[in-house]
This record gives sequence, C-alpha cells and structure tokens, in this order.
Amino acid sequence: MKLHYRTYGPQGPPLLIVHGMYGSGDNWAGIARELASDFTVYAIDQRNHGQSGHSMEHNYQVLRDDLCEFMDEHGLAKAVLIGQSMGGKAVMSFAMECAHRVAALISVDIAPRSYNDLALESRSAANHGKMIDAMLRVDLSRIASREDADQVLRTSIGSDRIRSFLLKNLKRQRDGSYRWALNLPALKENLDAIMDGLDVTDLLEEGGITGFPVLFVAGERSDYIRPEDHGLIRDLFPGAQIVTIPGAGHWVHAEQPELLVKNIRYFLDV
Repeated sequence: MKLHYRTYGPQGPPLLIVHGMYGSGDNWAGIARELASDFTVYAIDQRNHGQSGHSMEHNYQVLRDDLCEFMDEHGLAKAVLIGQSMGGKAVMSFAMECAHRVAALISVDIAPRSYNDLALESRSAANHGKMIDAMLRVDLSRIASREDADQVLRTSIGSDRIRSFLLKNLKRQRDGSYRWALNLPALKENLDAIMDGLDVTDLLEEGGITGFPVLFVAGERSDYIRPEDHGLIRDLFPGAQIVTIPGAGHWVHAEQPELLVKNIRYFLDV
C-alpha cells in the first residue's frame, strides 16, 4: 500500500518514524525536526491511519510489507527504523524478514510479546476495544464541533489526555461535516492481531537477530515493557539496550520528547 509521509531535513542517512495505533506521522513532527539535522527523516502514516489508504487487512505482515514497499519506492537500501507501540512491532516484524535493510532499530514502549490481556492486568494500559467502540458510537451526522464529539466520548473515556489524542483523528470536511481519519472498522476487526505477539520461535532457535544496534525505550509509568520482558527482548535481539524514560507513560514521544530525542541521539551517536 502506498503510504502518506512527510520528509524532514534531506541531508543525511534515512530514518523512518513509524507511529502507533490512533497516531500519525504528524504526531512525531517535533521529534522529526530535531533529528533532521543529522538524518533525512520520513514520518509516515501507516495504513488505516492519517492520510494513508484504508484496507480491511491490518496485521504485522502487511505493515511490514508496506514498509518494504515504501523503502523500495524511495530507493532506500537501508534505514534507521523508529517505531512506537504498534509501529514498534511493525519495525520489529520488518527486521525479522529484512535485517539486511536495517541500519538501527529503536522500539518505543513495546516488546515482541502479546498484549491481548494487558488491559485486564494493568490499570495504566489502554483498553483499545473500549476506545474503538467509543469512537464508533459517535454519530458524526450529529456532530457540529470537536467539542460535541468530546462530550460523547467523555461518557466512555474519562481521561482528558486520551480523548484529546483520539480527537486528533477527527477531521472536518469542506462541507462542514466530520469524519474519522482512522479506519475504525478495520482496527476493530483486526484488534486481536494488532495486540498479539510476534511469531519469534524460529528466530529464537536460530539465536536471534543480529547485525545492527537495537534500543528499546520504556516509559517509567507504562506497563508495556516490564522487567520480565527483558529476557525475550535480548533473546530476540542479542545485545539490545533497554532504557527507561522517567515521567513518561506509553506515549513517550508526547510526554517526554526532549528526553526521548536525547536518548535516540546518544544511541545513534549523533
């Protein structure tokens, strides 16, 4: 699938930023600009998000293939890959099949494991099924403003921060009506696949993936990367570094952008 993207600073080696669920490349614009002094940064919209196309197919195989197609289209033989949450699993999936095209890999607050039960295990984790259903219940034909939509979502989603994040996907059209940029039916249909773990059994038996540096960034207030996940991370990516960003939850790039950029620069030695 052809992906929408924005480019920042065409003056260095390529670096791809791959956002998480409900996000878009625009959410990473500030960080992209910070890194653009040393890299040509491509902030992409994954399928079913932002301005990219919609499809009822949404799993890590097709997200991997989308990234491969994107790199081919832009003549990128190799790139630094940064992915957050769903985007982190997408770049991991890419590395599992195309390690020779990865210059470095950075996964932001996501491990290769399954998260299907996380909302049941942790109060800090998002209940994605509940969030998608809440957005689907918004009758867009009756919405005259973003505030109207916020009031509807408030009955199901108490967090002002989460509602604000989700509402970035509510787009006003030329006729004044609103639409979701997200393909909500596809995300709902494929939620189990999105939350599932990557199939790493064969790679673990082969000793994991090597050949490029790997960094996993955890948010201190998030339960997405736990101490018990470190073994699996290092089994799959021997030599992987794992750092924790203080004061950050799952959306590290929004909550602690300066510290995230500092850690990325230190890791990439720029």
